[in-house]
This record gives sequence, C-alpha cells and structure tokens, in this order.
Amino acid sequence: MSERAISMQRRSASHAVAGRAAMQRRRQRRNAFAIGLSMAAMAFGLVWLIWILFTVVRLGLGGMSLDLFTAMTPPPNTAGGGLANAIAGSLMMVGLATLIGAPVGILAGIYLVEYGHGGRLAATIRFINDLLLSAPSIVIGLFVYAIVVRQMNSFSGFAGALALALIEVPIVIRATENMLMLVPNAMREAAAALGVPKWRMILAITLRASYAGIATGLLLAVARIAGETAPLLFTSLSNQFFSADMSKPMANLPVTIFKFAMSPFVEWQQLAWAGVFLITVGVLLLNILARAFIAKK
Repeated sequence: MSERAISMQRRSASHAVAGRAAMQRRRQRRNAFAIGLSMAAMAFGLVWLIWILFTVVRLGLGGMSLDLFTAMTPPPNTAGGGLANAIAGSLMMVGLATLIGAPVGILAGIYLVEYGHGGRLAATIRFINDLLLSAPSIVIGLFVYAIVVRQMNSFSGFAGALALALIEVPIVIRATENMLMLVPNAMREAAAALGVPKWRMILAITLRASYAGIATGLLLAVARIAGETAPLLFTSLSNQFFSADMSKPMANLPVTIFKFAMSPFVEWQQLAWAGVFLITVGVLLLNILARAFIAKK
C-alpha cells in the first residue's frame, strides 16, 4: 500500500474520531439541557406545593384546640366553637360511601377480569367507568340532586354518601382490575387443573395475591372523596348542629370549610383553616398507609 493511501486512511480515521467526539459533545449538551429543564419544571411545581403546605400548616395550627373536636360550629361573629359536627358528618358520609362503593367496585373489577373476557357487557362497563372517572364531581352531585334530593324534597346525608360512592366506585374498579390483571394466568390454570371451582380460585388465589394493591386503591379512593366539596353542596348541604340522622341535612368538613372561608368573620376563617389542616393531615396519612401496603407487598 502506498504512503498516500496510508495517509488518507489516517486522515479518514482522525476525521471519524473527531466527528464522534463532536456528536458526543452535542448529545451531552442536549442531555444537560433536558435535565436542567426537567429540574426547573420540578422546582417550579415544588415551590407552589411547599408554599401551599406551609400556608396550611401556619394558619391551620393556630386553630387547633380541644374545642375543635368537641364543640359545634358557632354562629356568625362568635368567638369559640369547633367543627365536631362537621367532622362527625364527614366520617359518617365517607364511611357509608365506602361501604357502598368498596363492594360494588371490587365485585365489578372481579367480573371484568375473571368473567368479562372482552365481552360486550365488560366493554360497556369499562366505557361507563371511564366516563365516571373523567366526569367532574359537580356533575355527579347534580345527578344525585336530580334523582334523590328533588324526589325526597330534602337534602340528606344519604344523598351525600351516594354522591361520594359514585365518585369512589370507578376508582376502586380500576384499581381492582389492574391488580387482578397482574396475577399470573399460570396460577389460575394450576387451580383449574386441580379441579378448584372458579369462585374458590378467585377467593383463595387471585384476591389473596392482589389484596394489598386493592386495599391501596381503596385507601386512595377514600382520600379522594374525603375532600370533595362540590357534590355535597347539592346533596347533604350542611347543618349547624350535630345530627346522626342521615335522612336530614348533615354537616361536613368540605362544605363547612367553603362556607367559613368565604365569610367575612375572622372566627369562621380561622376554623376554616383548621379544617383544611385536618383534611390535609388525613389525606396525607391515608397516602402514607397506602404506600406502606405497597412496600409490604
């Protein structure tokens, strides 16, 4: 091979090395730019989140006292009082909504995975479930108002619980369906090969293997409905006094917070911030419990 050919090969090799180095530098610059942009977006979101949490803690802690959990909501422009009736009403409505929504959601999720198998009914259920998941909560509140409140001619805790249950059901269905789909089909086939009835296989194998994920979805659904205000404005409304009669208007934390926060009275505004702090802590604890379930599984 001539010296000229060798020289040309060397120049080509050096050009190739230089080209690769330049390409690597361009990739590094683009990667650094993308990482910087992502970090800036994350910081922008965290700033607002931290600001909101700081404001809730700073203003909410000032209203924390024993009276908050034992005294009724006070009349306007009156010192003292608490949120006992609102806390109790929220617990009763969320509890009843969960008693309605959890079994319906879990059973529907089981049907979609274990029995639906792409049938027309399963496709219809999934379509309706997607609609409910994306529907604004105020629409569900108006729906319950039209079919329950207007027929009963009265706001009630039952109507509020039904509205919350309609919000909870699609979340539980989706969580149950996703968790059951993660169970390997080999486990189902092994149970069928041993002659185990399908209902027993579902109870003993698939639900047992996915209970942690289903429980996590249920906890997140409860956290979602615990702070809903719009549907309760049209269903349970509110009550200044304590009442365990769910056929009558019932006090609840979200609506009480909304009413007190919009008022010009300083005492009510302080109670509203304390209520916001309670809901924030409650939702945070539910999320921590859900993560604990996931970590345990």
